[in-house]
Amino acid sequence: MSMLGPLNEREFRLLFLGRVVSFFGNAMAPIALAFAVLGLTGSKSDLGFVLAARTVPQVVFMLLGGVWADRLPRHQVMVASSLLSGASQGTLAVLLITHHTELWQLVALAAANGTSSAFFFPASAGVIPQTVDASLIQQANALLRLALNTSWIGGAAAGGFIVAGFGSGWAVAVDALSFALGAVFIAFMRIPATRLQGSRLLDDLRDGWQEFRSRTWLWTVVAQFSLVNAAQTGAFFVLGPAVAKQSLGGAAAWGAILTCTTVGFVLGGLLMLRIKPQRLLVVANLGVMLVAIPLALLGGPAPTAAIAAGALVAGVGIETFNVLWDTAMQQNVPQEKLSRVYSYDALGSFVLIPVAQAIAGPIAEAIGTRATLFGAACLVVVPTLAVLAVPDVRNLSRRAERATG
Repeated sequence: MSMLGPLNEREFRLLFLGRVVSFFGNAMAPIALAFAVLGLTGSKSDLGFVLAARTVPQVVFMLLGGVWADRLPRHQVMVASSLLSGASQGTLAVLLITHHTELWQLVALAAANGTSSAFFFPASAGVIPQTVDASLIQQANALLRLALNTSWIGGAAAGGFIVAGFGSGWAVAVDALSFALGAVFIAFMRIPATRLQGSRLLDDLRDGWQEFRSRTWLWTVVAQFSLVNAAQTGAFFVLGPAVAKQSLGGAAAWGAILTCTTVGFVLGGLLMLRIKPQRLLVVANLGVMLVAIPLALLGGPAPTAAIAAGALVAGVGIETFNVLWDTAMQQNVPQEKLSRVYSYDALGSFVLIPVAQAIAGPIAEAIGTRATLFGAACLVVVPTLAVLAVPDVRNLSRRAERATG
């Protein structure tokens, strides 16, 4: 069967095009936002607060996003979310370009963007099995993520160049445009709702929670990632730009490191197109261990080339986990409940991220950036080793894949 088989399906092609276009612009946003905040206040703590302002509403509204993604046609939820995200990024771009930006505006617009993304994520994760045959689920996940990450490479590299040469506002403007263009492709999809409306919100949430808690492998890994994501996101994305500015040469170096991370994603996606491990979560979690490498190298700080190489290796591990995790979820969770279960997954996985983003700067100022980064690396390794000791995680096997009609 061709590795490009999912692209034969119309709905998957439209999803593919819409996501790739928006991802190119999204790749510029982390670089642009980081250096906009550092240029405005020079404070690592302020950068953490802005990042946390995006994550908090993402966490708060994630469950509601899952309910509506299970009630409505999922592509319609994605379109509405993309348009709202584009509007918030467009407003931010105007403020940055005209040099009228204040910290509170960055916080408010980050919160608006986080709210819209809370509805986008469970819809986009749950829609994939509706676009391809059951036998193509892992290929679809790997192919989509491969394309997204390839576009992210170009976007991250372009973002570093645009921020260094023209300023953060122009990079954010490209991100805003990419949201609008991506929404156009997704709007042409024809995906039915997975179930009829009529149940109460609390009943929907309770039903999704029961599905989530009944699977030990699922909630155990989510608990693991509440720590892993907090450590990795808080340390890497808050302290990393500051290390780059102070010791590595600035935005161009940080853009190169992010680009190499995404090259690793691409290599991981290619790997997942070719191999189908039987023990999904064992292989996935071995990949997670690699995330500690760039954190430790940043703590040196090692030279830019070494950090970038470590980021590439970590990218392979992250992408291996992501594809196998999505495959495990989509093979084992009923379609009509999938977005709600994804929302509980995201809630648990993201809940500590805003805390980590808010405290990474103050911790680094109190105990030093090096100690904070090394501590974050340990918080990746220890929970992952603990999860690999759980029998349900070790024993979860790939389901036999049958074509459906």
